[in-house]
Amino acid sequence: MNVESGQTFIDLRSDTVTLPTLEMRTAMAQAELGDDVYGEDPTVNELERISADIMRKEAAVFVPSGTMGNLAAILAHCGRGDEVILGDLSHTFLYEAGGISALGGVHPRTVPNQEDGTIAQDVISGAVRDDNPHFPITRLICLENTHNRCGGAVLTAEYMSSVGEFAKEKGLKLHLDGARIFNAAVAQSVSAAELARPADSVTFCLSKALCAPVGSVLCGSEQFISKARRARKQLGGGMRQAGVIAAAGIIALQKMIDRLVEDHEKARELALGLSQIEGIRVEKNPPPSNMIFLSITNALGLNASQLAQKLKENGVLVGVVDVNRLRLVMHYWIHNDEISHVIGAVKKAISG
Repeated sequence: MNVESGQTFIDLRSDTVTLPTLEMRTAMAQAELGDDVYGEDPTVNELERISADIMRKEAAVFVPSGTMGNLAAILAHCGRGDEVILGDLSHTFLYEAGGISALGGVHPRTVPNQEDGTIAQDVISGAVRDDNPHFPITRLICLENTHNRCGGAVLTAEYMSSVGEFAKEKGLKLHLDGARIFNAAVAQSVSAAELARPADSVTFCLSKALCAPVGSVLCGSEQFISKARRARKQLGGGMRQAGVIAAAGIIALQKMIDRLVEDHEKARELALGLSQIEGIRVEKNPPPSNMIFLSITNALGLNASQLAQKLKENGVLVGVVDVNRLRLVMHYWIHNDEISHVIGAVKKAISG
């Protein structure tokens, strides 16, 4: 639930609205601290060690946000004028303020995402530049798992491995935006490390479904993380006594991953209920992870913004994605008994 101006809402706009648990707050208050820029914050160091171990990478660096993690990764992999291949629906292309170009001088080569979040391998192959002075140099491929704008789609270990093998054959690097990689892992009953194995670098968020208040982690080789740590400093992400927030991240990794299956189950239950409402189409039913995308038919007589406003008046907050498209995201703070309220609120908003 979210409280706004004294009113209590069921907040389905995103899993970024999650609040830290009591155990996280206690750990934050009791965290052992030092100066992280000097490498002397023991709690940050422990978070980075745990993160690298989970992803089976050599090293990790704690960053304030997933956007900074992705940007630091691309800056570490690419030089100015280099090119990165990424999906046209990827978060890095759509929602990270053009940072790779504005701050890194890196050229985005966008190619179509398929409905399942993947990029067809022949399309990736066709996007790799020839050695020609007229062209930017292809350096990097970026993938996203789960894939936000493709309905929370999960990319399989087999697909990741295939793209990773192609990248190695071509002498390219592979970065994985794994903001919700633990959702992808839980949905497929595999480890996050298996999904990240083919990638030279991977980011994941602590502040979404894992409920930590701040932060993401970028993992890779020791040499790569050394470059990324420098990029973090250049971007203003060098934090001092950051163990205060890293402590919550440790709890998130220890306690919040296995329970993500509950969010997926709640998403399936809500999707099933919404799919039975005339004028509402659930785009992927059952949802592949914790996200539900709804398309509104013309027969409804409302667009997405109008329906979202009516839902707000009935105590439910949802995300407006497009003129006739909504996103609802399940997370730790949405309780099972609230699902029926959401379904009822949609019915009321439509009938009213």
